[in-house]
Amino acid sequence: MKARGLRAGLEYKWGALSCTSIGALLASINGGSLIVALPTLLRELHTGLFSLVWVLLSYLLAQTALTLTAGRIADVVGRKRLYVGGFALFTAVSLLAGFVGGAGQLIAARTLMGAAGAFMMATSSVIVTDAFPSRELGRALGINMMMAAAGSTLGVVVGGVMTSISWRWVFWFNVPLGVVGTAWAAANLREVVELEKGRRLDVAGNLAFLGGLAGLLVALTLGGIRGWGSPLVAAGFGAAALLFPLFLLVEARAKDPMVRLSTFRSRTFAFGNLSAFLNSVARFAVMFMFVFFFIGVRGYDHLMAGLLLVPLAGVMFVAAPVSGWLADRGEARVISTAGMLVTAAGLLGMGTLVGAGTPYREIALLMAVVGAGSGIFNSPNTRSIMSSVGPGERGVASGTRTLLTNVGGVLSIALAISIVAGAIPQREMFEIFSGTTGHPLSPEEAGPFVSGFHRALLVGAAASLLGALFSALRGRT
Repeated sequence: MKARGLRAGLEYKWGALSCTSIGALLASINGGSLIVALPTLLRELHTGLFSLVWVLLSYLLAQTALTLTAGRIADVVGRKRLYVGGFALFTAVSLLAGFVGGAGQLIAARTLMGAAGAFMMATSSVIVTDAFPSRELGRALGINMMMAAAGSTLGVVVGGVMTSISWRWVFWFNVPLGVVGTAWAAANLREVVELEKGRRLDVAGNLAFLGGLAGLLVALTLGGIRGWGSPLVAAGFGAAALLFPLFLLVEARAKDPMVRLSTFRSRTFAFGNLSAFLNSVARFAVMFMFVFFFIGVRGYDHLMAGLLLVPLAGVMFVAAPVSGWLADRGEARVISTAGMLVTAAGLLGMGTLVGAGTPYREIALLMAVVGAGSGIFNSPNTRSIMSSVGPGERGVASGTRTLLTNVGGVLSIALAISIVAGAIPQREMFEIFSGTTGHPLSPEEAGPFVSGFHRALLVGAAASLLGALFSALRGRT
């Protein structure tokens, strides 16, 4: 696949970046607002914690399972076509999701939204990488990360406001921005590389990966809620143990594999992706857990909980473009490693210092530290990964990075649920997660939740330290 002359003109590269930034903004607003709405969904849909968690995980699972396939499709049918189609589908399903009548229907809608998100996420980094010269790529990716952080910041506030009206508006809020984003992308994006012909989709690899990951997530979430001796938990772990090795075997033999294992021979590519995976494991569940901490333990309403979460994403909004700018002028390895160490320090503080009576200013400071670490890490790490492959492999490279980031995210949520839910009696667990405790909990009442909360955060700190090690060992970029 050869570039058509010069990569893209001055006008196009900023137009392309505006399109991907709107997509990043929409996706992160939706994610942040939904997390704040979870306690209300648990009550008003009359569902259990397992179904509630899968309202969140179904999106991530679908997005994860389809990301690499979407990256391959993008290399064949075109980045623009897939990105615009994903944007349109996301918008349409958001409208429908606001009309559902039960948890099962909402999980189905979220699964479709996850598929649409995969089409957008798998092509976003590729569109930016195709449009910008290498010397400006870090800054461009930093702007994308900044918009994602802005969306997360807005999302928790939007979620609080919309949920105070009706949880359905959490989904309907997406529609106007989605319509604008779809039309803007259709009008401004273009194909700047030649499309590949004759490539096939790896159906067997996709099915093996999806089955293994779904089994693992079911086992982790169900084990913490209903007990590790459940036959479904054993079946889930068994499916993962069988299907993940089968997936690697299929990939090694496939003509056009879902994951090109040979790309992992590059230490920069392999260790950059491992760092991205561990960064997601470390931080993804932090906002999820703090929603239940602020609503279930502290007794705040949804709007106040959303406002209290702002430092977590707000500082990332500032740090992301700065770290991207530095990555264009320095060594991505050093900056990314520093970001993971900062994240580990913040998580360690949360896992040892935050309790039912901790002053908010101390919690806000620790959230700001974690947000800064994530902002410092992401842009240079993405630049390093995308720069380590040629133009013809950028679709799959972007898909691989997004896949591992999403796998880390779903595992982070599943691990947090299994650790926290396993520490709390069933009745108290429902009251905290549904926000129906009726009053702020005393340190003694909140003790079991806080204990599990601390353990989950310390697991995240350990993952971040391990990620920093891989990041430091990736080699010069």
